[in-house]
Amino acid sequence: MFILRLVAALTLAGALSACAQLEKLTEKSPRRRFQVSVDWVKRGPEKTNFNYRKINRFQPVFFEHPKAGPVVIQGNSIDGVVAYRRADGQEIWRRPIPNGVEAGAILQGEHLFFGGLDGQFYGVNAVDGTVLWSFPTRVENIAEPYYHDGLVYFLTGANTFYALDAESGRQVWLYSRQDSQALSIRGGSRPVYQNGTIYAGFSDGAVVALNAKTGALKWEKLLNRNKRFRDLDSALVVENEFLYASGFDDAFYALRSATGEIAWKFDQGGYGAMTLTADRIYYASSESELVALNKTTGQKLWGVKLPTGLPTAPVLSRGLLVFGASQGPLTWVDAGTGREVASFNTGSGVLAQPRIDEATNHLFVISSEGNVYSIQAGWKLASLIPYLR
Repeated sequence: MFILRLVAALTLAGALSACAQLEKLTEKSPRRRFQVSVDWVKRGPEKTNFNYRKINRFQPVFFEHPKAGPVVIQGNSIDGVVAYRRADGQEIWRRPIPNGVEAGAILQGEHLFFGGLDGQFYGVNAVDGTVLWSFPTRVENIAEPYYHDGLVYFLTGANTFYALDAESGRQVWLYSRQDSQALSIRGGSRPVYQNGTIYAGFSDGAVVALNAKTGALKWEKLLNRNKRFRDLDSALVVENEFLYASGFDDAFYALRSATGEIAWKFDQGGYGAMTLTADRIYYASSESELVALNKTTGQKLWGVKLPTGLPTAPVLSRGLLVFGASQGPLTWVDAGTGREVASFNTGSGVLAQPRIDEATNHLFVISSEGNVYSIQAGWKLASLIPYLR
């Protein structure tokens, strides 16, 4: 098999408009190659951060702007949130947030909701970036929120879980837990809703089921015991009768959503979001490995081990999984086998989950250094691509 691959690294010290390509022949079809090219790259923060490195893990949000057309909204953990025109990266608006925004956001209509590192939770107009309301949490907000039926739910870094009225920002209820452990990742779990119940994970290793309207406790399940990091920092997923969660220093769990009973578990911890298909679960483990599990039994099907660092949550598109690495490149692998298809190096690692525009086959992601990329990736006929010598 003849293999060609060119991995290009783009940094702001180079030309931002430079195009990087990667090509690799496939085992199944030698006439096809997977091509990766950068359409544009922008520095997310308005000013360069010279103080210390901050965690950029905000997954891009897509929005259909009434005047600018398709835009991508990207937050950075230095100074705020920016909306770019998807076609060319032109800045549409910028919303300064002191200390930036680490976690992701959720869009509902023209309202964008997110928590800041400044101790405020925001409701923002997605058209022009104006603040509609803010709610004081008085602690860093490092978890992605969830919206359902007029309420926005989110967990703070102090293990307090809020339900706010999405129109006004008024507090409807809160639920709080105490965590006495000395080491913690401080509340990074995204909640999920099903049939009148909101589920949330906490840094003490507990998953709780709450009445979505009142906050009343339905059940709680303490999963991670006697671990160095007991945190449940995965984005919870509920499907049919199962609730899926992973503890950072423990295991991946399938729970009965009605009771919290453990249906099965796989002894390898994880964090971030997970991807489910009809018969599989893909997630980023805290042991430097992207893992594929059988959804029914929890049996491991394959794993992609990184030489260093941690993988990001994977995204599934057209039979491929794409994920970043905290100390490595974006990587595309075959979803069936885990075989690597392509990679692209941003030059600084990736901690954020990518997002793919399926209509145009463009991938958007923020690098660890805060650079926002628009990347086109897909299979091309070999006859249409010049050979690299």
